[in-house]
Amino acid sequence: MAIPVSELQKLNPSSRIELFVLELVEGLHYATGNPSSVPTTFRFHAGSSMNSNAEIVWQGNSYQRVPITFEGAEFSSRGQIPRPTLTIANLGGITRSGSVITMTDLLIIVNSTTPHNDLADAKLTRITTLASELDAANFPSSSNPFGTPSSNELPQEIFFIDRKITESRELVQFELVGSLDQANKKLPARQVTRNEFAGVGTFIN
Repeated sequence: MAIPVSELQKLNPSSRIELFVLELVEGLHYATGNPSSVPTTFRFHAGSSMNSNAEIVWQGNSYQRVPITFEGAEFSSRGQIPRPTLTIANLGGITRSGSVITMTDLLIIVNSTTPHNDLADAKLTRITTLASELDAANFPSSSNPFGTPSSNELPQEIFFIDRKITESRELVQFELVGSLDQANKKLPARQVTRNEFAGVGTFIN
């Protein structure tokens, strides 16, 4: 559900919370069929909850505490499709199969399936909600002081990793694109034949 406009217009609304979901692609980032049962979805948030500094919990899912920034998603009047950047700290903090790894470690694992892939085509979903909508587990005594939490959120933004911009000991930065701006994407994606639409190939006044 969308966040009510009345909540956003308050003189003192609760804090905005940014959450990120990174989904890997079968056959590209991990073996087809996932025979090793490796994690294929990673959830991140650049902060922690008020309950013992634990991970943020949103709709039952935990979001790992990893410094992460998202910039450049604004649309302009020139009609240009935005190509935002995602910057993730490369100092560890990513939990995978019980081990804590860095983003470079994750890239090495992905590249062992597809050399030089660097997470290209991985799906990134940006979720924006308010602190008042978080699960009760995020607050002391597991009680949300704002009342009963809900699933209210702003419209989700979905992007795909197009390329790795830079990688250092401190950080890894990626360029993102929308679904229409992906490499080898063609429009129309589906060809319509006369069996489906009688007007194909004819001119009708």
